[in-house]
Amino acid sequence: MCGIVGYIGHRDAYPIVIKGLKRLEYRGYDSAGVMLYDDEAGVKICKTKGKVSDLEAKAKEGFTINGNIGIGHTRWATHGVPNDVNSHPHASNSGDLVIIHNGIIENYAPLKEELIKRGYTFKSDTDTEVLVNLIEEVQKNENIKLGKAVQVALNQVVGAYAIAVFDKKNPNEIVAARLGSPLAIGVGEGEYFIASDASPFIEYTSNAVYLEDGEMANIRLHKPLKIRKIKDDSLVDPYIQELQMNLEQIEKGGYDHFMLKEIYEQPSVIKDTYRGRLHANEGIVQMAGVEDNLEKFLNAKRILIVACGTSWHAGLVAEYIFEEFTRIPVEVEYASEFRYRNPIINKDDVVIAISQSGETADTMAAIKLAKENGAFVFGVCNVVGSSISRESHAGAYTHAGPEIGVASTKAFTTQITVLTMIALKLGKAKGTLSNPDFHAYLQELELIPEKVSEALETNDRAKEIAAAFKDAPNCLYLGRGYNFPVALEGALKLKEISYIHAEGYPAAEMKHGPIALIDEHMPVIVIAPKQGHYDKIVSNIQEIKSRSGKIIAVVTKGDTQVRELADYVIEIPETSDALSPLITTIPLQLLSYYIAVMRGCNVDQPRNLAKSVTVE
Repeated sequence: MCGIVGYIGHRDAYPIVIKGLKRLEYRGYDSAGVMLYDDEAGVKICKTKGKVSDLEAKAKEGFTINGNIGIGHTRWATHGVPNDVNSHPHASNSGDLVIIHNGIIENYAPLKEELIKRGYTFKSDTDTEVLVNLIEEVQKNENIKLGKAVQVALNQVVGAYAIAVFDKKNPNEIVAARLGSPLAIGVGEGEYFIASDASPFIEYTSNAVYLEDGEMANIRLHKPLKIRKIKDDSLVDPYIQELQMNLEQIEKGGYDHFMLKEIYEQPSVIKDTYRGRLHANEGIVQMAGVEDNLEKFLNAKRILIVACGTSWHAGLVAEYIFEEFTRIPVEVEYASEFRYRNPIINKDDVVIAISQSGETADTMAAIKLAKENGAFVFGVCNVVGSSISRESHAGAYTHAGPEIGVASTKAFTTQITVLTMIALKLGKAKGTLSNPDFHAYLQELELIPEKVSEALETNDRAKEIAAAFKDAPNCLYLGRGYNFPVALEGALKLKEISYIHAEGYPAAEMKHGPIALIDEHMPVIVIAPKQGHYDKIVSNIQEIKSRSGKIIAVVTKGDTQVRELADYVIEIPETSDALSPLITTIPLQLLSYYIAVMRGCNVDQPRNLAKSVTVE
């Protein structure tokens, strides 16, 4: 959701904050703002609707950018439309306090009502302005320092937040706090950095403290970091960890867009994900999170997978893989629905929660519900130290590296890689997967990066097809078996970044409704590798053909049958049915990318979206 950045130290704050906001723009880009402080001018705020580049342009119009203390914000709007007034930072009524906030204050309405009765006025429609005035009211009434006032105020609010607060009466301090939204503090020599993730400060320091839920930090110039529990004010020893991220990972590296870079990173990140875990020659899958809890998995009556968006599609692929390899029943749920429908959760259920960011609010809430009901929770996420990784009983990281493009690509394929390895390990341990099959799959999985590289060679073909269909108003994606979720994912990618309406469907279901939509203007993307349901897919293609639909087929190299029927063919290397989603998804990612580029869309930052949805 929103991205927050702060700096206090000996450097000019403005360039650090601006650069940091650009790196966090994947979290939201409805508006942006910055506050700087210097002894002469005092508090200076510049904010605007639009992107960080719009903020930079506005700052050139008479905004003085000197000062060694600063906080900044890039917004994904929740309360109040995206405009200049609703942009962060927000100042309190006196102008003494300034705040930036990621999250939602759920009880802001009664708090606002009470503050209005006490004489406060509000310029914006945001819940954040309520919070900063509440902190001011507490500080004024109780005559206490900022840190204590923040703590008291936060004990009165309901919701989720990551905040940074500044008080011009004590300008050598920033107070930060988190509940449900991530917050990292970079610890440098005589300087501190604050950010939603570590990317804004990796070139300045490799030492970071990740605040835990319910913690706040007093960040003071030339003084050690002080961390307390919001609930009871008890002191916490700051745990400084070394960052695993490097600068190269968060830069475009010569690609036009992060999304294209991330599509092309998939051969190496899939390899990174199974490196040290998959030993094909020895016939071993090593995963500590699974091994340490093997009995839980083997005795599970069912596996529940909870996720949102692309991660949910990875969960659907996993449903096919787990049921085939382990013979354990699997249910895949949208996390947002799961938590609100009073689900039946048993003590012998295993819940697998999938999230790229590890911060998705609905998935977090589903985890808490599962734990309350005694289920074992296994997390699959990409971001080390994220909320889901801490909240789960055990888990496995994907090793996709930072994913900056808002539309997930490499997250999807690395999630499937991790989930496949878990299923293989369990199938072997249960005896539901024969020894020859187990070894064959290990060998096959080891070859996947090579085959993904080969699938990336369809780039020019994808570009050619994109040019033919970039103006299509609708699109239909069809797949069967393991590739039905890939059809859903392909349609989602197109929707997300090109704004073309698209639907994914099981191919056989097409004749139960969607076939009514098919005419010469309707492109139909059919995933038809030479295995599994091939003959049935061919029949479905013939049904489309007889109704003048335009067919784009993803086929195995050397295919002749579908080639004769399709208008366009994209060839991919052959692999086993169960592993085919890792290959078939690649041309669909490229197709979406080029259609979006040709339509002039902002590929990395599609409208209304954010990378990590940390609100409900």
